[in-house]
Amino acid sequence: MARARRTLARPSYWEEISMSRLARFAAPAVILAGSLALVAPAAHAAVPHTLAAKCSQSYLPLPDPACTPGATNPDVTQDTIGDTICVPGWTSTIRPPTTYTTPLKKQGIIDYGYSDTSLSSYEEDHFLPLELGGAPKDPKNLWPEPHDGDQNSYTKDSVENAVKKAVCAGQVTLADAQHAMLTNWTTAESVLGIG
Repeated sequence: MARARRTLARPSYWEEISMSRLARFAAPAVILAGSLALVAPAAHAAVPHTLAAKCSQSYLPLPDPACTPGATNPDVTQDTIGDTICVPGWTSTIRPPTTYTTPLKKQGIIDYGYSDTSLSSYEEDHFLPLELGGAPKDPKNLWPEPHDGDQNSYTKDSVENAVKKAVCAGQVTLADAQHAMLTNWTTAESVLGIG
C-alpha cells in the first residue's frame, strides 16, 4: 500500500495578513498556524502584514489604542539623542520604504473602516514620530492618519517638529515628550509647556 504524502499548502496572502497581524499583539516573534511557522513582521524581511481586526475611528484624531498603541525605537534614548534624533536628516536613514508602508496603509484603511479608501487621503504615520524615538517598522506604531479635519496629519507634523526641537534644546526630556505625544499629540505642546 502506498503511503500518502502530506503536503503543506502555503497560506494565501490574506491568511498571512491575518496571522501576522496577530503577531503585533503577541510577545513571541513566531506564530504557529497548524504546522506552518510564520515569522512576525518585525523579523520578516518581506511584505509587512496586518490583522484583519477592526479599529475604531472614535479616537480620531488619535489612532485606536488597541490597534495602534505606539512603539519606541530602542536605539533612541535620552543618552543617544545627540547621535540620533537631534542629527539633521537622521530620520531619513531609518524611515521604512513605501514598499513596506503602503501594504500596511491599505490594510489599515480597511481595519479603520474609512469610507474614503483613496491612499492619497492618508499618511501612513508613525504614531510616536521617528523624530521622537518612534519605532520605524513596528506595525503597532504605524496607522493611516487622515489628511482631512481640523487636527490632521499636517497639524501633527508641526507639533512633532516643535516637540523635537524642545527635546534637542534640553527644554523637555525625551521620555516626557514621548509620553505627551502618545497620550494626546493635540495637547502635547501645552502639556510640555512649549506651546
